[in-house]
Amino acid sequence: MDKQLRQRISMANPVHFLALGFGSGLAPKAPGTFGSLAALPLVLLQSYLSLPLMLAIIVLATLVGFYLCGKTAEDMQVHDHSSIVWDEVVGMLITFIAIPLSVTSLLAGFALFRLFDIVKPWPIRYLDKHVHGGVGIMVDDILAGIFALVCMHILILAGWLG
Repeated sequence: MDKQLRQRISMANPVHFLALGFGSGLAPKAPGTFGSLAALPLVLLQSYLSLPLMLAIIVLATLVGFYLCGKTAEDMQVHDHSSIVWDEVVGMLITFIAIPLSVTSLLAGFALFRLFDIVKPWPIRYLDKHVHGGVGIMVDDILAGIFALVCMHILILAGWLG
């Protein structure tokens, strides 16, 4: 991130702090991957929640994320800068809805989410290009999380992931 852009954000600002994935989005290489890694402690905490509470928190994180991502992009004066990774955090939370956690499931979910987030199969790519603002920043990762979640449940049902 160039110096001029870095001066437009502050880690002391809670909106920026969260939108930048607790600072993980400032990684010089692969900020989306680091944002996804930063979500893992939240994934672990979420695994202790009941399904209704888990879903409520994900909905809240998504709605708040629309604002966080939109406001931070506005402050940066750059739409969907790669350092904005709250969308990856929410995508990872979605990936692990009702998934029993193990080292294997964490690795599989992480890999599937990153795959869908990077490759952006239809309709993810279309929405990524045509929806703007905070919702536009978030929508591709929400869908990548849903795609990864479906794959995770298929793997569990097939007995390949326990």
